[in-house]
Amino acid sequence: MEKPYVLGIDIGGQTAKYGIVDARGNVRAQSVTVSNSQSSAEEFINDLCDGIKALAGKEYPLDQIRGIGVGAPNGNYYTGAIESAVNLTWAKNERVELVKMMEERLGVPVALTNDANAAAVGEMTYGVARGMKNFIMITLGTGVGSGIVINGDVVFGHDGFAGELGHTCSVRTNGRICGCGKTGCLETYASATGVARTARELLELTDRKSVLRTMPADNITSKDVFNAAMEGDQLAKEIFEFTGRILGEAFADFVAFSSPEAIVLFGGLTKAGDLIYKPIVEHMNLNLMPMWRGKIKVLFSTLKESDAAILGASALGWEL
Repeated sequence: MEKPYVLGIDIGGQTAKYGIVDARGNVRAQSVTVSNSQSSAEEFINDLCDGIKALAGKEYPLDQIRGIGVGAPNGNYYTGAIESAVNLTWAKNERVELVKMMEERLGVPVALTNDANAAAVGEMTYGVARGMKNFIMITLGTGVGSGIVINGDVVFGHDGFAGELGHTCSVRTNGRICGCGKTGCLETYASATGVARTARELLELTDRKSVLRTMPADNITSKDVFNAAMEGDQLAKEIFEFTGRILGEAFADFVAFSSPEAIVLFGGLTKAGDLIYKPIVEHMNLNLMPMWRGKIKVLFSTLKESDAAILGASALGWEL
């Protein structure tokens, strides 16, 4: 009899969320484990596997789970290892053989990829990209992640790390310093943290009126900028226009190398809606070659935010 469930795990810098998913894409049960308090990878994986066993219990026994999919920073699909993930305290300068360690503890096949690739697989399996064979997934959160799908397959490259579009250079002269060590990376401008940085820069460089001036500059977040924009604050609106322009120009470059049917957007920054969507589409089309202009769809993910990370990772489990 076909095993009816898979398990998806999304490992982040603060928590690891995991859930049991059925063939219809319903998250039957889910839980969370902290991911920033452990002193070693072994301690974290022990905590995670103990949590999974407790979640599965008698209702969803491990022998009824077909596979486990894991999305994690710097997760390598080919090797099954997390390699030097700076945002994970137990993997900063380490190579963690996550797949091997979890399979030994749980006795269930495990597949690993980075979090944005997992989101792309989830969108193709359960979301707005269902039926598409060529699209790009862009995650707009603390950083900018990406998963590239060509002819129905996620692009991993020769070493498993292909598709780091958030670290393409959007500003080549006097660009912002990125956590990766480069300057001018897209994610330093087009992420949630990038929006906050833009706000602080504009407030410092101009004396224009803005409700944002009532807040301590170092505490401003992208949500504060969104709230200000929704109240009609012109400076806040221009921050989203600037962010959308940079994203749109970058998307035009991305289209040139893979000719996707669509670019799918996911993450907290997408809550800005038309504030960011309209300038993205406008500036993407302004910078596209005529043969693509007006033909590439820009779509928001249709996955429920609370379940999306788990669903994305779980989709890998059906392939095992």
